Order: sequence, then structure tokens, then C-alpha cells
Amino acid sequence: MIVCIGAGPGDLGYLPQRSAELIQQAEVVAGFDAVVKVVQPLIPAGADVVRMNYRDQTDKLAQVAAAHHAGRRCVVVFMGDIHFSGFQYLERVERACGHRVEAVPGISSAQILASRARVCFDETTFITFHRRGDLEPFKRHLVNVLNDRRNAIVIPCPWDAARSFMPRHIAAYLLAQGVAAAHPVEVWENLTGDEAGWRGELGECVDRDFSDMSIMLIRSLLDMPSQIEPVALEPAL
Repeated sequence: MIVCIGAGPGDLGYLPQRSAELIQQAEVVAGFDAVVKVVQPLIPAGADVVRMNYRDQTDKLAQVAAAHHAGRRCVVVFMGDIHFSGFQYLERVERACGHRVEAVPGISSAQILASRARVCFDETTFITFHRRGDLEPFKRHLVNVLNDRRNAIVIPCPWDAARSFMPRHIAAYLLAQGVAAAHPVEVWENLTGDEAGWRGELGECVDRDFSDMSIMLIRSLLDMPSQIEPVALEPAL
């Protein structure tokens, strides 16, 4: 058995019960170090843990695939939900195994942000720049989304300087494409953890730096927040 699971936004309280059961039954648990740390309390004492990073993930996934083909119960953990920003990673797992694998969805930071910011997914488009390959088609898609008067929830690209496309870069790009500077913007860091939220306008965002663990909401000019104060939640411990 090999199963890929979405481990949620960084707080075990948001981990689906099915995913928790799969981790507790696993003989091999694999994933990027930050994600493995989230689920560490659920990993059985006798299980092998395969930690990986961007540079060694191909070799590590080959190791996991070998364990799978040897008949061991393997779980690969993803941050958030597999189908929001982890689909390329899922494809790497399947290439390593040589077949399609079971995928169990999780709760993504995009869903948490929609709840915090009180936006409707029916009126919102999700775009992730946290991907390999050419970002230009996705940049143009974001411009079209805002021109169509929809909200956009955006995961930035935090990689090396040559590819970095963080909130200030996103704001600068949109302004250069003629998107109105008055769009309300929220940038949240470490959702469900020691979280912090910034609110302002697109024109102000170009002068601000945020951590790699950021997610961004760009509101349609038609979708101004209500006057109802959001409920304050205690940060996760």
C-alpha cells in the first residue's frame, strides 16, 4: 500500500481522521521535513521516516517506492491539500512507483484563509505560484481573474532569488499590468500557527516583505469586507 495524504495547514487539529489513521498504521512515513514534523506525534515508534528536500526528493521517493513494492505500508505526507498546491509532487510519487496511487485530501491554507477573510469560493479563484516551470501563464491568469472582478487567493513562490514571486513581486507585476492599486489585499503568515495578518491595498503591498509561509488574498473591488468583526481565534500551540 502507498497513500498520499494532505496533512493540513500545519496544525494537527485540522488533520482529517482518515489521514491520522493511515499515518498510525504506516510502516514508512515520508515527506518534506516541515510536513513530517507536523505529523510526528502520530508516527508509530517502529516506522521508518524518510525526510526529503527539493534537491534529494527524486532519490528519496525511489527509496519509498522500493519499500512499497516490497509490500510495506507507505504514507507520503503533503502540506495542506494535495490538489491545491501539491499536484506536481503527487506526479513525482507516481513516477517513482510506476502507477497511480491513492490520494486522501486535506484542508488547505486557502480554505483556512477563505474562512478567516469571509470570502466565498464560488466568487474566488485559487492560483498557486508554488510550482516548477514557467510561471507566466499563471501570472496572466491572475490578471484576467482580477479584471473579471473575482477575488483571488494566491500562494506565492518563495524559492531562490531568480524565481521568487512573493507578495511584493505579485503586487508590482499586477500594477505594471494596469490592475488598480486600490484592490484590498490581505497577506497571512503561518496560518493556524503563530499567525499574523496584514491588510492594506495592492499599491501598499509592493513595499512589504513577508515570510515564505505566506498566502495572499486579493479582493475584487466589488467584494469589500463586511463590517462584522472576525472572531479572534487562539493560535495553535
